[in-house]
Amino acid sequence: MKETFSQLLQLDRDFVLPTYGRELMLVRGEGAWVWDYYGNKYLDFGMGISVCNLGHCHPGVVQAITEQAGRLMHCSNLYHNEHQARLAATIAGLSFGGKVFFCNSGAEANEGMIKFARRWGSRNGERSEIICASNCFHGRTLATLAATANTKYREGFAPDMGGFVFAEYNNLDAVRNAITANTVAVMVEPVQGEGGVHMASKEFMQGLRQLCDEKNLLLLLDEVQSGMGRCGHYFAYQEFDIVPDAMSMAKALGNGFPMGAFTIRSEYGSLFAPGVHGSTFGGTPLACAASLAVFRAMEEEKVIDNVRQMSQCLLTKLNELKQEFPLIKEVRGMGLLIGVQIGDKVKELQAACQKQHLLVLTAGGGVLRLLPPLKVSKDEIDLACQRLREALSSLV
Repeated sequence: MKETFSQLLQLDRDFVLPTYGRELMLVRGEGAWVWDYYGNKYLDFGMGISVCNLGHCHPGVVQAITEQAGRLMHCSNLYHNEHQARLAATIAGLSFGGKVFFCNSGAEANEGMIKFARRWGSRNGERSEIICASNCFHGRTLATLAATANTKYREGFAPDMGGFVFAEYNNLDAVRNAITANTVAVMVEPVQGEGGVHMASKEFMQGLRQLCDEKNLLLLLDEVQSGMGRCGHYFAYQEFDIVPDAMSMAKALGNGFPMGAFTIRSEYGSLFAPGVHGSTFGGTPLACAASLAVFRAMEEEKVIDNVRQMSQCLLTKLNELKQEFPLIKEVRGMGLLIGVQIGDKVKELQAACQKQHLLVLTAGGGVLRLLPPLKVSKDEIDLACQRLREALSSLV
């Protein structure tokens, strides 16, 4: 017998660690839409925190997963599988031609990138310290927490893992001044999502590349949220005409299927030999089949072209709302990673949006974060902004 909603909530209270505050129970999704337990329909401008970039239950991804699940789901990385090399070559061809390691999440991808930097540093002056940026967020493992600027995420988990220092984002002089004899790398997000939707300037990113070359440091880019088409390029760094030494990715890599990876420039490939790093579930036949379907859909359906067009549409609409509602202090973003600066009332606005059947996210510093599907239509943007207007009006 199917449990009632209240019975399911009781099971949740009894047996699930309460690490999230939540009310809705979602049971179905299609494109930009999701339905809750009672059949109520919501326009989703969160997409699982930029995971379902192609929309919920994209037919091509569903088909790839279904077919592969009936053939071979897992064989461990002790053996080749037919999709992994093909996927690595696809990522290399769409980025900087590097070598790829597959894992399961963004935190794992960033951990791998940190290990890469330390391993390279052990052979280049015994250096290990990594400079990170203010407002950054790199994950919730002990290492990626230590690399995250906001101390609230680290409360109760002391001592912090050593080896990370922080410099002001978009301030090249601050990064330069943080360099010591023990510095091995600089790690930044081209667009900070969780930290408040802050965009790097072209001057800053190009300056970092020059500075790293000058000081013999690695440039590590966290593209877990900004990558996979979200910012109007396959990867956001491509906006800045630079090439990093390593880059992490995850979230939308499998459009809902757990998938992460980091890639390093080919000349560093010899640092990793059998036994140096590993993952039980990284790059399984099932995960790789899903990810290949994602890349195929992005190309065939001209997803990035749509991102660029709809980005301008959404920014225009949001700036019109800014003129109407003083509660909105700023609208900023890149591609379809958009932040609306609200302030103290951001959580109230998020709740008001949910009452209007619009799902949105928040980010650091009182920011309403909008992450619509990359295939979003103008009609869906118009509807979302109409519902946001109603939510704003309810607060006023």
